[in-house]
Amino acid sequence: MDASLQALDAAFLWRAAMAVCLSFLLGLEFHNYRRSEGEGLGFGTARTLTLIGTAGFLFAALDASRLLFCLGFVILALWLALYYRQRLQQGSASLIAPLVALLTYVLGLLAMTAAPWFAAAYAAFVIFLLNAKPRIRSFADVVSGQEIATVAKFVIMAGIVLPLLPDRQIADFVPVTFRQTWFAVVAVSGISYLSYVLQTYVLRSRGTLAAGLLGGLYSSTATTVVLAHEARDAPDTSTSPALMLATAMMYVRLLTLAAVLAPASLQRLTAPFMVAALASVAAALLLLRLRPGTPRAPAAPEERHPLEFQVALLFAALFVTFATATAYVSGHYSGAGLRLLAFGIGFTEIDPFVLSVLSGHLAISLHDAVDVVVIAAASNNLLKAGLAAGLARNRSVAAACAWLAALAGASFLYVSL
Repeated sequence: MDASLQALDAAFLWRAAMAVCLSFLLGLEFHNYRRSEGEGLGFGTARTLTLIGTAGFLFAALDASRLLFCLGFVILALWLALYYRQRLQQGSASLIAPLVALLTYVLGLLAMTAAPWFAAAYAAFVIFLLNAKPRIRSFADVVSGQEIATVAKFVIMAGIVLPLLPDRQIADFVPVTFRQTWFAVVAVSGISYLSYVLQTYVLRSRGTLAAGLLGGLYSSTATTVVLAHEARDAPDTSTSPALMLATAMMYVRLLTLAAVLAPASLQRLTAPFMVAALASVAAALLLLRLRPGTPRAPAAPEERHPLEFQVALLFAALFVTFATATAYVSGHYSGAGLRLLAFGIGFTEIDPFVLSVLSGHLAISLHDAVDVVVIAAASNNLLKAGLAAGLARNRSVAAACAWLAALAGASFLYVSL
């Protein structure tokens, strides 16, 4: 036999075996699904679905025009419609069995025509949905309609608004574009919303340490205010470690944003920020070891939702304002003026400033951009130290305040080298 024909036969047999095996696995999972639901075997046994998947593969293989496959699909759909009508008369309205049968039939086509990895992923996805029904149902019971609407908002922000915005400067004196501004909003909102979901649904009964860790991913400054305010009424040995963890997550968040907007900056930014983050985590763990205690579960703060439209507009306005101010200072003053600006902005919300600096549209070098980001983070640490000391007014936050001040000093020293 010709070598090319042997290779063709081997490929065909491999795809046929894949169609049979994947259909059989899907059938086994559906069999277990019906058993777990307390239903009888009925329609949809492992053998039935294996034969349906095999039929889909053969019809796709015998007719390259796919007319035979489409005819088989129509016949199967009509038969399933009759079956479903009978089930309705028996009081069962579930569409799972007919849907799984049609999906298995399509699996035969994919095994014949699609890349093997895609056919395998398709089957695995269907199996996962069948197996995960209890977890999916529990999740659906927990998630509110407001959260579903929130996800839809993010899809609109990232998938509709962002592509439609023009990639041109907002004005002659504003060095960033409409699309770039909104991309910064989407990037920060995505990270903030991830933290919000983790805090709300994954670690709902979180302790102080978890609140600091996840809150820092959202906003280390806001987290510092919440924890320090609670420490004033109920001092806790875990408050200082939690504040350190919040600051560690600030550095992780800023590195993530830098990786998205300015990957070239990571070459110089990764070292100081990762050292600061890891050192903060190590200091928090050491402090916990030296001051053991039972972390309290803080009350959930009344924080604004990260995907509120007003919050997005405020962030966009700050992004444009800081970008314009940075461009003006860099164009009219020396590098010292830019660093002074970064130091002052560090006492406000630094994410818009960091994103505007790293956007690449400002007339400053990458070296200067990294320096001002480090300075802004350092002065933000000074702000958090002052907030923690002023709000808590007790020694429970003394270690965190000293650590934040030391981080700021180390950052200033790094920039001066």
